[in-house]
Amino acid sequence: MKKNLAYALLVILISVASCSFTNKSFENDDKDKLLLDLITYVLAKLHYEPKDINDDFSVNIFESFIDIIDPTKRYFLESDIKEFEQQKFQIDEQIQNTDITFFNMVYERLTKRMNEAQGIYKEVLDTPFDYSIDETINIKYDEMEFVNSKKDLKERWRQQLKYATLGTYDSKISHLNEDAETAKEHGHSSAFFHTDDTSEAPTTPEAAEISAREATKKTLNDYFDFIDDLERKDWFVQYINTIVDEFDPHTFYFEPDEKEKFDTSMSGKFEGIGARLLKQTEGAKITDIISGGPVWRDARLEVGDMILKVGQEGEEPIDIVGMRLTDAIKLIKGPKSTIVDLTVRKIDGSTEIISLTRDVVELEESFAKSANIIKGDQKFGLIKLPKFYVDFDDYSERNAATDVAKEVARLKQEGAEGLILDLRDNGGGSLKTVVEMGGLFIKDGPIVQVQSAGKNKEVYDDKDERIQWDGPLVILVNELSASASEILAAAMQDYKRAIIIGSRQTFGKGTVQNIIPLKDVVRSNEHGDLGALKLTTQKFYRINGGSTQLEGVKSNVVVPDKYNYIDIGERGQSNPLKWDKITPADYEVWDGYIDYEQTIANSTKRMANNPQIKLIDENAKWIKSQQDESIISLKYEDYEAEEEKHKAKLDYFKALSEYDSHLTFESLKYEEELFTKDSVLREKRNRWHKNLAKDVYVEEAVNVLQDLKINNIKKAKLASVKG
Repeated sequence: MKKNLAYALLVILISVASCSFTNKSFENDDKDKLLLDLITYVLAKLHYEPKDINDDFSVNIFESFIDIIDPTKRYFLESDIKEFEQQKFQIDEQIQNTDITFFNMVYERLTKRMNEAQGIYKEVLDTPFDYSIDETINIKYDEMEFVNSKKDLKERWRQQLKYATLGTYDSKISHLNEDAETAKEHGHSSAFFHTDDTSEAPTTPEAAEISAREATKKTLNDYFDFIDDLERKDWFVQYINTIVDEFDPHTFYFEPDEKEKFDTSMSGKFEGIGARLLKQTEGAKITDIISGGPVWRDARLEVGDMILKVGQEGEEPIDIVGMRLTDAIKLIKGPKSTIVDLTVRKIDGSTEIISLTRDVVELEESFAKSANIIKGDQKFGLIKLPKFYVDFDDYSERNAATDVAKEVARLKQEGAEGLILDLRDNGGGSLKTVVEMGGLFIKDGPIVQVQSAGKNKEVYDDKDERIQWDGPLVILVNELSASASEILAAAMQDYKRAIIIGSRQTFGKGTVQNIIPLKDVVRSNEHGDLGALKLTTQKFYRINGGSTQLEGVKSNVVVPDKYNYIDIGERGQSNPLKWDKITPADYEVWDGYIDYEQTIANSTKRMANNPQIKLIDENAKWIKSQQDESIISLKYEDYEAEEEKHKAKLDYFKALSEYDSHLTFESLKYEEELFTKDSVLREKRNRWHKNLAKDVYVEEAVNVLQDLKINNIKKAKLASVKG
């Protein structure tokens, strides 16, 4: 069924749904049981692909919940797990009968074991660590078994705490060595070189070891103070989300205050560091960086980095390994202008402390921007689109499609002979803007298909026969191009309107989520606000019928980047919906290019022989090998040697950031006029242009545009007519 865009109900990829679907009565004095009943009912009725709550489901919930609350396996004993396993195949019946026996049993035992753990870690940290002995630790905690005795549990704590303290010890030893070198240069004894402001710094290796243990102890004291403040309901929400997550990775339950924060973040007006996180065994993994936020502006953190510890300005950091994600985020977020210190394990394996000043996201940096590219006597245009934004109150006020149309018009006016649309790191946004934007590059026709469970598909068309840009077009993508970005890239690829250059595939998020306020489902509610459920209700499909779910969009010209060998997209998340296909829409392939396939072949050949691309691929393989490292030496001599090898490798790959494409980038005339009044904007654009000049992907996009310009039928016809 085709639907005119003007009457499209689906405006954004996350929307709010009404709850008139139910006539069931929900009556339960126990709020926990009421929540369980409500959520499982909504999931069964509205989720795109409801799951059977059976024994397999029960086993998955059992394993996931234990893993989430004890990821490092340093609380529960093997005997606890065996006791829990008596209910391993009963959780499905419990869910269907709003019974929370399993949760109650695990929660009560966890509380007991955590109280015991506070005595264990203090006892362990009262004894010096010997960093001279040969000893290793396996940091792939999911590969370990639970221990059998409290003696073995104490030994596990000892190993993990020695590992946690080793980095701090190394830092203090490094400062000690630096002081010794400085003292030598000044002719002083290193033991007496410390000035008043460094009087607390250790002066011997023994003192460094004591100081490192004390720092770890303070971190754990702070962590357990935090844990002690948690209430039973906080752990129950985690149990609920373990059930919800089994349906797909984008379905999630928000407790009332978290729903409010989600609404705020969707508006883009929130204070923090400007990054989205994913709970992992080792810490909190950065999955998305918000354009215009502190992380984006600082440019040291990147997707795939793992936050291990969080500290407030000048204070000892708190270890967030094993902490619930919502609690870790509370530590990371904070008022504008305050500083947060993040201990981060980079995707290349190095550990770094990065201090960030919390701030409000600069909305201007999430909007479309463009630049002229000069190569010899030719000029090309580049438009960077960080997301498919829209003003929810007034669509005509500002949206991505209108802004991109303006930038295209400006680039045409300044003589652009080809266009690059950069969708790298673009996580998506408004569906309506995608359809309108696709219409800028084709005469008319379908852009995307949407399928709801149990309903006929809907086809969203561009009805406007005008073509804003009929010249050569290249779209840049990577593994972080998701959702709306994938819709546009897929449509332009299916039409053979653009050549897609980038990673093997994009993120692979081909689903739509709706927000269901749970208070709207209950007729009479004495429990107040019950929070909300974000759940997957629809899937997107390309106009050729294939889903963008899981497989994403496969680039025409595949070029490696640092994520090439690691799972960073939908395929790396838990319980993703599967890929499938439906019937294709009715569309005609673009007739504007000659030798479209040959242009792709030429580009692929150039990239295969490009030294910079080979170095990027080498770096990607090294990053993968670092992430696969699971056995770590706890002998300081070995640790230090590995750190030196690591630094040498990082120095080797510095050549990646020194690349020069020999392309010239210039702002458009209207921006040049703004620079006279806005020096900050000038500085931002200069920084952007400097980075673009080092970008081998942009360089190749220009090469492809040159090939497409030669092979552009429409331009050739126009030239023939003029002749």
